[in-house]
Amino acid sequence: MGEGINGDACLAAAPYDHWVLLGPAGGSPRPSARYKHAAQVVQDKLYVVGGSRNGRSLSDVQVFDFRTFTWSALNPTRDSNQLNLENNATGGSFPALTGHSLVKWKNNLVVVAGNTRSLSSSNKVSVWLIDVETNSWSAVDTYGKVPTARGGQSVSLLGSRLLMFGGEDNKRRLLNDLHILDLETMMWEEVKTEKGGPTPRYDHSAAVYADHYLLIFGGSSHSTCFSDLYLLDLQTLEWSQPDTQGAHIAPRSGHAGTMIDEKWYIVGGGDNASGSTDTIVMNASKFVWSVVTSVSARDPLACEGLTLCSTTVDGEKNLIAFGGYNGKYSNEIFVLKLKAKNLVQPRLLQSPAAAAAAASVTAAYAVITATDEKTRDIVATDDFDIKKAQPASSSKKFVAEIDVINGEKDKLESRLAEVRDENSKLKDKLDLANQSYGELAKELESVQFQLAAEGSRCQKLEVLNLHTKSILCT
Repeated sequence: MGEGINGDACLAAAPYDHWVLLGPAGGSPRPSARYKHAAQVVQDKLYVVGGSRNGRSLSDVQVFDFRTFTWSALNPTRDSNQLNLENNATGGSFPALTGHSLVKWKNNLVVVAGNTRSLSSSNKVSVWLIDVETNSWSAVDTYGKVPTARGGQSVSLLGSRLLMFGGEDNKRRLLNDLHILDLETMMWEEVKTEKGGPTPRYDHSAAVYADHYLLIFGGSSHSTCFSDLYLLDLQTLEWSQPDTQGAHIAPRSGHAGTMIDEKWYIVGGGDNASGSTDTIVMNASKFVWSVVTSVSARDPLACEGLTLCSTTVDGEKNLIAFGGYNGKYSNEIFVLKLKAKNLVQPRLLQSPAAAAAAASVTAAYAVITATDEKTRDIVATDDFDIKKAQPASSSKKFVAEIDVINGEKDKLESRLAEVRDENSKLKDKLDLANQSYGELAKELESVQFQLAAEGSRCQKLEVLNLHTKSILCT
């Protein structure tokens, strides 16, 4: 680990692809060290919710401001509409939680599941909202098929829907079920996927890629840690295990990950014997693993139960890691500044005619692909929609929009078929020309052979003629 950066210093001075310790400005006090907490970045602020320390669950909400480089406690108050609710086990303070999940949605931090002693009597997953603008929180009533309470699950955000996978329930049973919570209606739905998915596990990581796929990596059972990667097609609900390339990835559990564009960054974790020292990244578009950087075995980042977020500082993307446990609880912030993507595309050299044809086909294909994506988005919204019934006029509007898109798609496919037909005709002409060339080459070879034979015959006649003249002269 390199030298730390004080809050008064600029992150621009930090090296790329290398973890550095970020110290608060002016000796600002740090929050309690912890692990199995949850964290998210909202408007240049890192929000840390709950966690565990020395077997005790924490209920605080801590905030680190990247503009002032200082820590502060949020201390949210309970929504006034809920203060007089019956069976209010937590009073006005936020519940103590560990092993929970946290996502940002609108002006809220959505806290999902986790283990809490104050609500141990509940056997269903709980959901809370923390409004960072009003500094208030509320427990949310959810409907539908509410999942079994759990901790160590993964929760991923797709539009206004939460995808929750796996975890460990209150009876220490491992799970591999998938549930979706619509945040607009607070309605749960259990999703039945095709067979071949991940085995039951907890403390794994998950990410949504291209709004189309759910990725599940690693985690553990009660005795084994995993390094497997699973892919769920959210359209067909079919699981697969893609063949990965690149670096060898060791099994790990309790790690943290975040998706930036097509790159899935993962840090920390362990295998019940030692902490994972490498920060890894997978290119989700190619399924290629690589190692970004590594730390020593005793480094605070080689730990379990940490969190990983991303934010943009001074126009550059940074990974933000906080907390964790590797024999010692941590309350440090580490920052890794990512190198900017190289957007330069290779230049293809080809003839003007070929370039024009390729451009025509590429343009038509790109528009058709975009149309397909838009159509799939609308269909996917319908497939995964677990909201209350929509008005008939809204349904007609969607149907009309799909009809228009399908009409455009048909026209573009027709144009693409014409281009392909023209290419086929050109290929036939080229094949015919090649055939004619082959026949002409054979004919030329035959003529050349005949000329050679005639030349040899003429040479023999000349020799005979000279010999005859010689005889006549004598």
